[in-house]
Amino acid sequence: MPDRNLSERAEEILAGIWQRRESEEEHPAPADRAGEAPEEAVGELEEKGLVRETSGQLSLTDEGEKEAAAIVRRERLAERLLVDVLNVGKGVATETACKFEHLLRRGIDDEICTLLGHPKVCPHGSPIPPGECCRAGAQEASRVVSALADLLPGQEGVIAYIRGRRRETVQRMMALGAVPGTPIRLLQKSPSYVFQIEQSHVAVDREIARDIYVRLRGRSTVAPPPPTSWLPRPFWGKRHRRGRGRR
Repeated sequence: MPDRNLSERAEEILAGIWQRRESEEEHPAPADRAGEAPEEAVGELEEKGLVRETSGQLSLTDEGEKEAAAIVRRERLAERLLVDVLNVGKGVATETACKFEHLLRRGIDDEICTLLGHPKVCPHGSPIPPGECCRAGAQEASRVVSALADLLPGQEGVIAYIRGRRRETVQRMMALGAVPGTPIRLLQKSPSYVFQIEQSHVAVDREIARDIYVRLRGRSTVAPPPPTSWLPRPFWGKRHRRGRGRR
């Protein structure tokens, strides 16, 4: 789809029509009225064939549907990026994403979608319209970035980010040297997730393994190593404990 170079106000109108219609089943909302939107922006959308006015109410054309879906997609991907990667609070992320969305030109949004593993919903639970990267049949195994918990033993890459749902998790990983840009390799998944960073072996539970995201280097078929004999002394006898990641 070509970039239509819409004004920010015109994009906001398209997204508003989409979002109001999306929530109609649970919370019926009045239709968008042409008189309630800036005349210049409405004229811009009508000229480009994206909306039609019927009895004073605005609705999306077929092309308008595609454009509105793309705008909503970029905005919700921006929210995911801000919350999951930059650890921005949901309230601030929503406000910021509305502005950030305008910077995510087509193509960049697919890169972010792939980075995040093709998320299905935004942080508030609203569906993210699929993009070309999703419709092309992207699967979990083809992610550029995956959670450590989703890797296979022997797979390796570099830490992309640590999702900051719990501050203590981030602090602990930083203390262990598990910071963005650090090479990492998954060694085993059971009974604990054990990974290697530099010369150290670290054991964590699944909850923490789901918060560590890895930019993959390739697909290794190396068989998992023996599960216990080589564990470093700090983790001997502790790998079965599951107390919020504490060892």
